[in-house]
Amino acid sequence: MSKCTPTPRSLLKWLIPGIGIKRWLGFLLLGATLLGLGLAMLLVELYRAQPASSWLIVVTLGSWPLWLRACLAGIAGVALVGLALVQINRSILAPLDTHNISLVEAMLERKQGQRGPKIVAIGGGTGLPTLLRSLKQITSNLTAIVTVADDGGSSGKLRRELGVLPPGDFRNNLAALARDEGLMAQLFQYRFGEGGLEGHSFGNLFITALSSITGSFEQALIESSRVLAIRGQVLPSTLSDVILMADLREEHSNGTRRVAGESAIPKTAGSIERVFLQPDSVPAYPEAVRTILAADLIVLGPGSLYTSLLPNLLVQGIVNALRASKALKVYVCNVATQHGETEDYTVGDHVRAIERHISGQVFDVVLVNDHFPSLMEEANYTYVRLGEGEEHTLGVRVSKAHMVDEQRPWRHSSEQLAKAIQALLDDLGS
Repeated sequence: MSKCTPTPRSLLKWLIPGIGIKRWLGFLLLGATLLGLGLAMLLVELYRAQPASSWLIVVTLGSWPLWLRACLAGIAGVALVGLALVQINRSILAPLDTHNISLVEAMLERKQGQRGPKIVAIGGGTGLPTLLRSLKQITSNLTAIVTVADDGGSSGKLRRELGVLPPGDFRNNLAALARDEGLMAQLFQYRFGEGGLEGHSFGNLFITALSSITGSFEQALIESSRVLAIRGQVLPSTLSDVILMADLREEHSNGTRRVAGESAIPKTAGSIERVFLQPDSVPAYPEAVRTILAADLIVLGPGSLYTSLLPNLLVQGIVNALRASKALKVYVCNVATQHGETEDYTVGDHVRAIERHISGQVFDVVLVNDHFPSLMEEANYTYVRLGEGEEHTLGVRVSKAHMVDEQRPWRHSSEQLAKAIQALLDDLGS
């Protein structure tokens, strides 16, 4: 059965408080009752005027007991009202049903989204989609702010050849926020394996084409959001064409080496001392700033510290908005170290790297994993743990929770992350 075909259980959802329908159902029933009463009065007058008329006896069931006639009228009324609601639901939704969801479910989702907390998630890469899949279970008032520094793979090629902002991270996050990660979301993520389009994903090409058709990258994101019927919105941290730069300390020497390009940084030997944008002063995307200032909760991470998270914070307008925001600000520390970026890092090393780049502290809570399954011998990573005494010396509240994906222990579990963030929200509301 299609989701847009009402069932008895779904019909009961019309009675859930808050969707603004019960009062109008009451008016509908009152109107039907008054109409029925008027018709009954008319039949009574006709019957009195022509008591022997056979057609009136049939219509009014005049030969049947009064209680039986009343019961039959009530049953028929309820059946007709129920049938009417089913058909109204089906008829209204049929031309709009592109997302396989019933009208009442759509209304409930919209109402729940209006009541849900306003959450902003900041990041990029593979970490942010994991976070969004957890957050969309909590609220539809959800905004993802995404880095535009990506220059590798399909995104980098489109960026260099067509001059668009890199669409890859936006594509991944749009798919993660889709109401139903079904066929359309899978189509967005489809990557061509051969021919002239080899290496490109359909979603990257779609967003790029929409940028040309609509005249702007941000409008392309809006139209893509409609196609996927996402919960929330996806915004760039800036619309400027930026290059991520890094100063790396070379191994076995005191010298430093400057590397250009987000994709090149993790592949270059040496430890990262700092990253910065070129140009170094770019305006933040205004809508991203507005959502940060209006947020109840702001979450940074998980994700590659230097190439996915910090590029957003290097946009000065984003950091200024974070400092001005009254929201609870949470940094989700990675569960595992990353080759080429954070080898041997503790939780404190991650926090201090952020503070060093933004000249101070901005986050209220650091969310840390405390579950460490056994690692394979060939693993090229270790778990990120609190260093000795760091829980009490970081200057931020440390919240610990089991957040590891048992199948991929170098990543967060979306379900466990959702529980940990919900616990923080519960504390915020208490």
